[in-house]
Amino acid sequence: MLELHRVGFAHPRGDWLFREVDMAVRGGEVTVVLGPNGRGKTTLLRCAAGLLRPLEGEVRGAGAVGYVPQALGSGFGYGVLDMVVMGRARHVRAYSTPSARDRAVAESALRRVGLTGLADRPYAQLSGGERQLVLIARAIASDSEVVILDEPASALDLANQGRVLALLRELADGGLGVLLTTHHPDHAVSLADRVALMLPAGRVETGPADAMLTDDALGELYGVPVRTVWFDDDGARRKVLAPRYG
Repeated sequence: MLELHRVGFAHPRGDWLFREVDMAVRGGEVTVVLGPNGRGKTTLLRCAAGLLRPLEGEVRGAGAVGYVPQALGSGFGYGVLDMVVMGRARHVRAYSTPSARDRAVAESALRRVGLTGLADRPYAQLSGGERQLVLIARAIASDSEVVILDEPASALDLANQGRVLALLRELADGGLGVLLTTHHPDHAVSLADRVALMLPAGRVETGPADAMLTDDALGELYGVPVRTVWFDDDGARRKVLAPRYG
C-alpha cells in the first residue's frame, strides 16, 4: 500500500498547490485524482511516485512504483519492445543486460495492451495514443505493486480509452494499486473505487467514489453545473455525468 500523510507542495516563491493531503492507494483498488488545470494533479502524482519530494508530510510504503507520464516524444531510436524492456531495469543487475525472462515479460505486457504487432517499430514513429499504450506496457512490465498514471487516456480515441480503462480495472482486480489523473470525470464514474478532488485553496478531499462524485462536489470542483444522469444499459442502470458548458 502507498500512503500519503499530510503531504504538501509549493513551487519556490509560490502559493501552496496542496496541503494536508492524506491518501492511501491500496492493492485491488483504483484511485482517481480529479481537478481543473493548474491545481497540481501531476505534481501530486510525482510526489506519490517519489519523483518529487514534498515540502511537508511524507510518502510511505511505496516500494517499487510503475510511473506512466503523459505520452512524450522521443529523440532516440529505441524500438517499442526496447522501451518496454526498460521497465525491467530494477530487475537487472548492475553491468548486466536484460535476460530472456525480462524480454518475455515485456512481450507479455505488449500483448496486454494490444501492441504485439508494433514490437519492432521505432517508438518515435508511433502515434501519441500508441506511445501512451507503450508506456503503460512498460509500467506493467516493471512488476510493481503500485502503478501511477498521469492522464493515461488523454491521447486516445474512444475505443482505446475503453481499452485502457478496462485494462486498469483488470490490473486492480489482479491485486495492484492503481492511481491516476484524468480530465474526464466519467472515467472516474466507471473505474474508481476512491476519488481525490483537488479543490480551490489547496484543499484535497478524498473518499469512496460514490460519496465524492456528487453533482454539488463536481460543480464546485470545475466551476460549472454538473448533473448526474441514469440510463438503462441492457437492463443495468448506469450513471453518467452531464456538465453544462458555457
